[in-house]
Amino acid sequence: MIKKLASVLLALGLVGSFVGCQNNDQASNENQVSNDTSQEVNESSKDMTVFAAASMTEVLDELKGEFEKENPDISLSFNFDSSGTLKTQIESGAEADVFVSAARKQMDELEESDLIEKDTRIDLLENEVSLAVSETGKDITSFEDLASDKVEKIALGNEDVPVGQYSEEVLKNLGIWENIQDKVSFGSNVKEVTSWVDENVVDCGIVYKTDAKTAGLDIVAVADDSMLENKVIYPAAVLKNAKDKEKAQKYIDFLQSDKAAEIFEKYGFKPLAK
Repeated sequence: MIKKLASVLLALGLVGSFVGCQNNDQASNENQVSNDTSQEVNESSKDMTVFAAASMTEVLDELKGEFEKENPDISLSFNFDSSGTLKTQIESGAEADVFVSAARKQMDELEESDLIEKDTRIDLLENEVSLAVSETGKDITSFEDLASDKVEKIALGNEDVPVGQYSEEVLKNLGIWENIQDKVSFGSNVKEVTSWVDENVVDCGIVYKTDAKTAGLDIVAVADDSMLENKVIYPAAVLKNAKDKEKAQKYIDFLQSDKAAEIFEKYGFKPLAK
């Protein structure tokens, strides 16, 4: 009888020990999952996504290092494309913290839809619309030459790209828009237009002065006030769905700093918000 009782107690002890180990393992696993999740959240909260016009690719990439040096708790990532494409993505719910557009039109539309923090909106930069040719380009010296026999192929941004909208306005004001349509290849953003000129796929293209400068293209003409009703202004703003609006505002503030202005000027932009 005593032996049987001892056996039962031993069995119960083993079961208890086994259950205790299982509980400890489960608790350990739960703590590990909790720690991993917490780490993911913390890492995620450090990231800031900036949607910016394609023409800002090089300058914002350079400024990234300066900003992260001053703000080691923030890691920047970028989505560069045409302002029209970025606007559509934001309207469709894409996660982003800051938007920098190559034109006021796209920012205005987001403001009307209550998708930006209106109080954070600034006019950041000014750019210029230019006619560019490659170093091996033909003897093209003016926008009017686009309607002449000197030009067989022209690259322009399409109608939902700010540089394409500016180009159309210039050419319509010169009265040659309809006459050049059979020569035009339309690009999805200013970088595509610039690359076509650089690779001699076309004779010339209308791009921003900054893109022509970055690509080493020859600028043969710049649109003046008689060709464009409004200046080429780049607005910036914090978006309504920003993960951390305070950190997003830090980035907007940084873009208005003297250090940022120095680098913007190096690429050919004119800072407005100093």
